[in-house]
Amino acid sequence: MLNYTLHINGKECSVTADADTPLLWVLRDELNLVGTKFGCGIAQCGACTVHINGVATRSCQMQVSFLDDVKITTIEGLSEDGKHPVQEAWKEIDVPQCGYCQAGQIMTATAFLDENKNPSRDEIRAAMHGNICRCASYNRIEKAVKVAAKKMS
Repeated sequence: MLNYTLHINGKECSVTADADTPLLWVLRDELNLVGTKFGCGIAQCGACTVHINGVATRSCQMQVSFLDDVKITTIEGLSEDGKHPVQEAWKEIDVPQCGYCQAGQIMTATAFLDENKNPSRDEIRAAMHGNICRCASYNRIEKAVKVAAKKMS
């Protein structure tokens, strides 16, 4: 076990973990940041998406030993009061059903909209393609991303 200092949600966090421990488990088990969900464990579903230096990244496959000197943002750090434009759009469109995948969906959408301020329907679909929703809320997710884009412009 080694000691690591991670920069998460604007704060320095000290953790002790094996070098190959996935960031997901450090977030959930060591830091009690449980908004990031375990879905598949093989980076295919998107439930564990966080931002690493602003890029949507699957935390289940990112080893803690590779995270020195990077900025990590989880769903808890996206907005202190839940008022980020993407979060507001999610509420406005009433996207979630079960809600399990939504943190990953929101984190993917946020990183995408930071890069593409006025996306087309096809661009939204392509950006969100890697995030699975068991409830099949894809139409509402797409609509919410479009609403969020307008809120962010």
